[in-house]
Amino acid sequence: MRLELGVYQTLEAQFSLTSMDSPTQSQDATGRITATEQPLPTPVYLRKLYWWAYEHPLAVKFWDRDFLINFILLGNYDRLGNAVLEEFPQPLGGKTLQISCAYGKLTPRLQQQLGDDAQFDIIDVLQVQLDNTRRKLQQPDDRITLTQCNAAILKCADASYDRALMFFLPHELPEPVRRQALAEAFRVIKPGGQLVLVEFHRPKWWHPLRLYQRLVFLLFEPFAPDMWEHELTEYFPPELQYRVDKKATYFGDLYQKLVITKLA
Repeated sequence: MRLELGVYQTLEAQFSLTSMDSPTQSQDATGRITATEQPLPTPVYLRKLYWWAYEHPLAVKFWDRDFLINFILLGNYDRLGNAVLEEFPQPLGGKTLQISCAYGKLTPRLQQQLGDDAQFDIIDVLQVQLDNTRRKLQQPDDRITLTQCNAAILKCADASYDRALMFFLPHELPEPVRRQALAEAFRVIKPGGQLVLVEFHRPKWWHPLRLYQRLVFLLFEPFAPDMWEHELTEYFPPELQYRVDKKATYFGDLYQKLVITKLA
């Protein structure tokens, strides 16, 4: 398993670095990411490890059920979703970027908080996830765009957004891609803007579900143990100037929320 993961990491790192030199996206006059001319390839690690959860249309149809999503997060989905919404003022103005929208459960709640002048851009590397999310939104809504885009290769200008959100994305990325995706998120946030992260966290030693979660990681989430061994800030770009405004943990420290302000 370790050898295979090393192969996936190497392939994905090569894919990302190569793709950075081959622009497939551009901005329109408003600074938004526009659609690609060609569909993006599914990253190697995602197709190898997560096709059964995110990529195949039947998988999306099967897993996109409130009780299953809540079960995966051990009954904490709504609590963690509420923790996100606490960080987004209502009405929400300015420009917001949601990086990954798996199953699209949180996105409609964010739509409800948008102000009249808001811009809300949602990206995902999988078109099937964008299509699934679009069906859940109130349409038409000119404030919202959904664009196929790789989180590690955001083809938009520096300092384009007031805030960004990653909801349970870093733990699904090989380390090189995780670092690149976080670097890209901070690159496109304006100085003074915020990145909100919700992720796994090392649970307390006495947590009754600690071994169960370890087993889930072993079977289904091979990159997730990193969240137990390292702080998320360790994957930030070394040159980044930032401030941790908030760190909160939930359910015996098994989950965390970080609110980070980019200083410069």
